Amino acid sequence: MKRLFVGNLPFTTTDDDLQSLFAGFGDVNSARVIIDKQTGRSRGFGFVEMEGDMAIQAMTELNDSDYGGRKIRVSEAHEREQRERSFSRR
Repeated sequence: MKRLFVGNLPFTTTDDDLQSLFAGFGDVNSARVIIDKQTGRSRGFGFVEMEGDMAIQAMTELNDSDYGGRKIRVSEAHEREQRERSFSRR
């Protein structure tokens, strides 16, 4: 199973839209557009999970392609590093 990062999405893209975009390459296990918690609007990126070979093909063919008038970026997602929170007391 590979997890793909999909960036520069139109802000109107839904989870279903993202799933449909990748479904042409095989079974999509999950597709999620990231939503800003404060505004409730899309943050312009999302994640898709697919089986290995299908994910690689989708990544190769969709990266730098036009989607909704924007050139999307598709790459293998990497785990986010834990950020240390620093609290300053004044």
